[in-house]
Amino acid sequence: MRGVAFWFFATAAIYVAIGMVWGIVMSATMDHSLSPAHGHLNLIGWVTMGLFGLYYHNVPEAAETQLAKIHFLVATLGLVLIIPGIVMALRQAGDSLAKAGSALTLISMLIFVFIVFRNRGKPA
Repeated sequence: MRGVAFWFFATAAIYVAIGMVWGIVMSATMDHSLSPAHGHLNLIGWVTMGLFGLYYHNVPEAAETQLAKIHFLVATLGLVLIIPGIVMALRQAGDSLAKAGSALTLISMLIFVFIVFRNRGKPA
């Protein structure tokens, strides 16, 4: 695995490790008040980013484009904003960061949808 496929999958592995530690801390302290942020970290950070990486690994012509690199940057920025944004919203400290992260995460998914359709291959 190389290039953008590697970066999506490698960061996904890092995000799930952080999510696991966070889950253990929540369990040990019996404070699950931030579980929505923890859940989003695992779902967006591990599952979604990991699936992006597997897609790019299996469709290397899609991974070699500039748009794939932009996709990685937008997806990463979206995650980096949405997780602390959810924490802030849960702590009643404002929801602007969560909204910005959500918008970037959606844009990331729309970029991915475009890439998937653009690289669907030739009809059988």
